[in-house]
Amino acid sequence: MRESVLVIGAGIGGLCTALSLAPTGRQITILERDGPPPAEDADVVFLDWHRRGAGHVRQSHAFLARLRGIIKKHHPALLEELKELGARELTFEMMLSDIQRDRYEPQPEDEELTIITSRRTTLELALRNYVERLENVTIRPGFFVRKLLTEPDEDGVVAVQGVAGEQDERPLELRADLVVDASGKSGFLIQQLMEEGAGITEESETAGILYFTRHYRLLPGQEEPDRTKSPPASGDLGYIKFGVFPGDNGCFSVTISVPEVELELRKAIMNPDVFHAITLQLPGIQPWTNAERSEPRGKVHGMGDLHSRWRDMVIEDRPATRNYFPLGDTLVRTNPLYGRGCSFAAVSAEMLRETLEETTDPLERQRAYHARLRKELRPYYINQRTQDRSAIRQAEAALTPGYRKSWRGRVIESFFDDGVRIAVRSDIGLLRQAMRGFHMLEHPNKWLGKPGNFARVLYYWSRGKKRNARAYPPSPGPAREELMTALAIDHRADLRLPGGEDKLAA
Repeated sequence: MRESVLVIGAGIGGLCTALSLAPTGRQITILERDGPPPAEDADVVFLDWHRRGAGHVRQSHAFLARLRGIIKKHHPALLEELKELGARELTFEMMLSDIQRDRYEPQPEDEELTIITSRRTTLELALRNYVERLENVTIRPGFFVRKLLTEPDEDGVVAVQGVAGEQDERPLELRADLVVDASGKSGFLIQQLMEEGAGITEESETAGILYFTRHYRLLPGQEEPDRTKSPPASGDLGYIKFGVFPGDNGCFSVTISVPEVELELRKAIMNPDVFHAITLQLPGIQPWTNAERSEPRGKVHGMGDLHSRWRDMVIEDRPATRNYFPLGDTLVRTNPLYGRGCSFAAVSAEMLRETLEETTDPLERQRAYHARLRKELRPYYINQRTQDRSAIRQAEAALTPGYRKSWRGRVIESFFDDGVRIAVRSDIGLLRQAMRGFHMLEHPNKWLGKPGNFARVLYYWSRGKKRNARAYPPSPGPAREELMTALAIDHRADLRLPGGEDKLAA
């Protein structure tokens, strides 16, 4: 008899779990607190689908190459349905710099570096429609899970046997052989287990940044700007990061991230007029958002409470739970800068399937799943956390009058800005390998750790700025003081006072 599975949440994590487990024949029930999509039209869904359980659903999203590869390998029909709804594929060739494009010779492996981009609601609509047609999958909308049904074992492991909740104001209990917790960022069920004594450990720290997104639509007869032309449509000015995300059906979004310490800017940017004004100050964004090309749609969507968080369900080879498998943001969260959240969830679902097929022993399943997570996802978590810490220091330094980097800091900055960045903008082979790390096809630091690649980076670094001049992109935007002045915001408001105390603390 095949196992029964309860999946909590019908977001990307829950739907990817169904995609992974359905071919095994298990009976899968997805419990989702929100209602179903209100229509089949992508625009109606974007405007009217209320997703209380996924507050970030209208932030910019993309499916990295790792996730696209999973879909293409196991569910090729889904890939076609995504395209039919308007989702787009961005290829490796589209990522080339100006000086690389003229001498580009396609390689077979370049196809693996294609991403899928669209509005998140359109991605979910296609996934959900596909999953609902799978014979052994049932989605129950309007089911709010309030608690897990648990029973402590004699060995201290907490056994999860099902869930208790309500649907249509009726209290219900459902039991199953396995429970997958894909309740996401706002999920609270894993906290219940921790309160009941499950030996779950957690590490967490702020990503130091907030995200703000606004959606736009191309005007009739207009096309997107040529993405192969400079200046690039994404960049990092230190005090903000920004990017354009091509969407579906003539839509696109602009996301601007602001460090937590930029108090005045992060308050002002929620004003749609201020947000739009910022886009017009950025040379790579202005061709997209100017009044001749497109029009903004709706409000600015903010997203805060961004933390790097890693939870371990097995400590010193001792599982904390039995028959319970969290994945996605429930288990691991990182700064969404590189769009890895959806891929984390999909990869975890794949690892869960491999684990369940490998053994039927409940505790061995926990150990095997834990080991796979540690091996596959931990390197990306550490990589992003390291970058976040550096960005926090950089943002604080920008608000410190007279701050000067140490000699070591200047050397490290030069290595990455004038060495690594220039090398991957010049050498197609290096870019190809770096992108494999970015897209979770290899360890994120593997490419730079190869002696030959490191030597190539040193070569470009040693050439100096003059000989590498063509590889430097145009300035991505104005300095902080210039932008703040253009927006009529006091650029001195958040400066740190003498003695090391910032304005807020004072």
